[in-house]
Amino acid sequence: MVDALANAATKRVAHDSTLDIAQASVRRAPRLPARWHPLLRSFADDHRRLIRELSHGFNGPLHFVFPQTFADNVRAFQRVLEKQRVQGRILYAKKANKARCFARAAAELGIGLDAASPGEFIDGLAAGLRGEEIGVSGPAKSQELLQLALAHRALIAVDSLDELERLCALARSQSHSARVLLRMRPSAQSGSRFGLGEAALDAALAVCLRDARHLQLEGFSFHLSGYRAADRCNQAAVAIRACLAARTRGLSPHTIDIGGGFAVSYVDEDDWRTFLSTHLPADYHANKEFGGGFYPYYQAQPGAAMLDAILEGTPDGEVQPLHSLLERHDLRLMLEPGRALLDQAGFTIFAVQGVKDHDGYGIVTANGTSFSLSEQWFDSEYLPDPELLPVSGGALAEQERQPYRACIGGVSCLDSDMLTWRKVQFAQRPQVGDLLLYPNTAGYQMDSNESPFHELPLPPKLVLTFDSTGPHWRLDGLSPFSGV
Repeated sequence: MVDALANAATKRVAHDSTLDIAQASVRRAPRLPARWHPLLRSFADDHRRLIRELSHGFNGPLHFVFPQTFADNVRAFQRVLEKQRVQGRILYAKKANKARCFARAAAELGIGLDAASPGEFIDGLAAGLRGEEIGVSGPAKSQELLQLALAHRALIAVDSLDELERLCALARSQSHSARVLLRMRPSAQSGSRFGLGEAALDAALAVCLRDARHLQLEGFSFHLSGYRAADRCNQAAVAIRACLAARTRGLSPHTIDIGGGFAVSYVDEDDWRTFLSTHLPADYHANKEFGGGFYPYYQAQPGAAMLDAILEGTPDGEVQPLHSLLERHDLRLMLEPGRALLDQAGFTIFAVQGVKDHDGYGIVTANGTSFSLSEQWFDSEYLPDPELLPVSGGALAEQERQPYRACIGGVSCLDSDMLTWRKVQFAQRPQVGDLLLYPNTAGYQMDSNESPFHELPLPPKLVLTFDSTGPHWRLDGLSPFSGV
């Protein structure tokens, strides 16, 4: 009897020690809590019953989208342009999210849309945008897309001499005049496959002069990788000088398009710095390492603040800030934010389909795939912490109420189908039927890489609008109004 009690005590001590080790590991685990817009935070906290009912009713992952915060972001960019007294034109880069409510919001807010396919162009028209308000980008555009752009007087960013000649021939055959930007290839990105180098730009200007009746040169565009305001300020000055040089040759460019790449700050600075200095391969399932690196989830000057910094900057070789140069030379500024207009404009819900213990941590299986959380496409990880919304009934056992670390896998048969490789710290062990909320996913995460793999349906997008009676939802695409 004494031996039995001693053995029991030994097992209890061992169990308690295991819990202590697990809890210590949880305390050391790098966390990365997301920033939240108050509107989305209150909806997620105060309307969990509605979220549960919608998750149950649609029986799969859901994307919640919020056109009101999209509108807030648009207005923030517009305020910067007004403050800096810059003639500006904002084009929403539609590739960042397929939800039609955002295209409709763009039309209602008086901004344009950047399209890179016939489908995106047609969606823009269906949303209420006029063709003149649509910009067309992308390499080697199809004849169908060029035809649409030409017929609707859209502004076409030409990527190559071949494309310019094709566009010119098409315009000539239909007695039209094509509105054109010439896309520059920045010298800092000489290895890029996009844009026209110095010699090609000179040849393109010659084509525009040769056939000015059918090619209306409106200016120059560029796109830069990275998120440095100073780099965009400097390249904008290069585009300004290109406009001035083209004017001396008899052309009349009046626009520079600085593209997108306006950063989003998903987390707070202290959390981001702590995470970067403490995370290790052991914090990820299978000691996963990422060749693509991570998006810079903290930014000191995100969104509209980055535009302000670009315009306030003085480009290399100049003595005036960029906004003064634009005003002095009577030039219009175009920009194509996508992610930045979608900051805090949506989140994604998955349901827990299974949980298993695995080598000292858990593997949660969600009821969807990583195709609906697209960062894995870039050999990277979507790092803001997903939140656990416990909805399963019944009292949890003591061990299930302990802090619990788990990675999150998709429901497919692919070992690499991981929504979150990182072993995320949860307050308790997830249960089948609980919900996982991924914050701030509207910008590129929701549908850039979506696929009906395994014949799984694509997650629907539910549009949330608010009035004095509370939140209202509808399926995206069912209403002609965005609710902004």
